[in-house]
Amino acid sequence: MFPPTLPALRREARANLRLAAPIIVTQFTFMGMGTADTIMAGRYSAQGLAAVAVGANVWFLAFMVFMGILMACSPIVAQRIGAGRSVGQTGGFVRAALAFAVVLGLIWMLGMRLVAEPVLDVLSLHEPVRGQARDYILAASWSALPLCLTFVARHTAEAHGLTQVALRAGVVGLLVNVLFDWLLMYGRLGFPQMGPEGCAWATVLAAAAMLLTYAFQYRCNGTLRALQLWRLHTPQLRDDVGEILRLGLPIMLIVTAESWMFNIGALMMARFGADTVAAHQIAINFAALSFMVPLSIGFATTVRVGLAAGAGDAAQVRLRGQAGIVLGACFALLSASVMAAMPGVIVGLYTDAEAVTPLAVRFLYYAAVFQIFDCIQATANGALRGVKDTRVPMFITVSAYWIVGLPLAWWLSFRTPTGPFGVWWGFLISLAIAAAGLSLRFALRGSRRAAAP
Repeated sequence: MFPPTLPALRREARANLRLAAPIIVTQFTFMGMGTADTIMAGRYSAQGLAAVAVGANVWFLAFMVFMGILMACSPIVAQRIGAGRSVGQTGGFVRAALAFAVVLGLIWMLGMRLVAEPVLDVLSLHEPVRGQARDYILAASWSALPLCLTFVARHTAEAHGLTQVALRAGVVGLLVNVLFDWLLMYGRLGFPQMGPEGCAWATVLAAAAMLLTYAFQYRCNGTLRALQLWRLHTPQLRDDVGEILRLGLPIMLIVTAESWMFNIGALMMARFGADTVAAHQIAINFAALSFMVPLSIGFATTVRVGLAAGAGDAAQVRLRGQAGIVLGACFALLSASVMAAMPGVIVGLYTDAEAVTPLAVRFLYYAAVFQIFDCIQATANGALRGVKDTRVPMFITVSAYWIVGLPLAWWLSFRTPTGPFGVWWGFLISLAIAAAGLSLRFALRGSRRAAAP
């Protein structure tokens, strides 16, 4: 196997970025919804902000589970397109996926309503924060069904290369979310003042607006209309749902392993005081914003590799996967350089608190280093999804994050003088292991002949 030439890598990198650019903006619209909720709740009251923070974190943990499962739709549809499957066959799969999404959405909704009280009891929150957080979770649960349907709609459109479809839906969702945050939290223009619960209902309305936007585009876009999703036909659920679960469950474990590692790391920081928590939040938030770019490149790489794998073109599978990983590494070096070169400027955008700033600056140096590994593992994961390789990557990432990263972070933080920096060392080492393992896995897979589905 010969390495790809530089001109070939450049051509593929341009094709990847054309696909990824709208996805990047889409990801920022989703982050914008969370940012808007936080700003609106913070201006409402400190208790309201605490309630939204607790409720949103509980809701987000479930969000990652169901989003991860339905991310399997992207490589499945892309490989079917690459293999030249008929539009009718692809449409049949998407109808089955939508039916399965309805089931998952109902499970998510009912699960949230059942666990709200027990989870809040464990957290031992005081009133009125506890009551407001419960109201937030119960209201937000109604967004589960439309969100699951939008996951399928988004990944199907992106697999066809129609990334602007998700972008339009994301912009509509952001605008609706911001508007109804303002109307329902504060009781403007005759609407009832609902506080944190109003913030959750804004999320529900945003999810419904996104679903309607997808439905409109699936009726108007010729490529998507050809799938005939409106056709009254009983989908073949057994095989299609089985394929989603075989790919989607490992993907779900991958994305939840990383996100939950960061959440638990934040809880560890609470042992070191409020200033440390604030400094950690600044550094991790900026790193999360930067991560939207390689994450989007990873989504685009899944589609590009999936199309080549479906066509049985092993050379293009290697080229497209390698180009995605190289793009992730290049952006990682850029963002890491920015963090390392001007951490004071970045922290100054968040706070001017004298007790927080020096610590946040030091955390940003760690974030600059782990950003390199995080970008590489995100794009390598995307390339592996494109060849429907999710089980081994699951073992690599879960082992890196939960067997190595978290125990190491705990030991360094609480059993050595490293203190809160031990959490960041745990992040850094676990991401380095994941990046190396996933890159090696794709190199091994890329050396074999890509199998059509």
